[in-house]
Amino acid sequence: MRIVLDTNVALSALLWRGSPYILLETIRRRQHIQLFTSPVLLGELGEVLIRPSPSQRLSLIGRAAHEVLADYIDAVDLVTPLLVPPVIAADSDDDHVIAAAVAADADLLVSGDRHLLGLKSHQSIRIVSPAEAIQLLGV
Repeated sequence: MRIVLDTNVALSALLWRGSPYILLETIRRRQHIQLFTSPVLLGELGEVLIRPSPSQRLSLIGRAAHEVLADYIDAVDLVTPLLVPPVIAADSDDDHVIAAAVAADADLLVSGDRHLLGLKSHQSIRIVSPAEAIQLLGV
C-alpha cells in the first residue's frame, strides 16, 4: 500500500500521540506500506515546525525541529510531481498534496483538511482521515 500524509497529519503524528501518531507508527512497522511525500510538502512541514505552537510542543517533548524533520525524512520516499493541477479552488496548497499522491501512485491520501476530505477520492486515490486510514489498515 502506498500512502501520502497531508502536512497537518504529519505534524500531528510527529508531535502528539493521537490517531496520526498511531497511523505513522503502523506505517513504519509494516514493510508492505510505503509512505511518500514531496519536496513542497517537506518544506511546508519544516516551516510549520518552527511556528510558535509546534515550537512549544517540541520544547515540551525535548526535541528540536530539525531532529523531528530528519526522523520523518527517514520514514518517507520522495516523489517530485511533474504537474500540480488546480483541484481545490479554495486552497491551492491542497493541490500540492494531491499532486504528491498522484506522483506516488498512492492508494491513500490521509488528511484532516475538510477541502480534501470532501473530495473523498481523486484519480482512484482514496482521501481519508487518520482514523479511517487506521481502520483500513486493520489496526
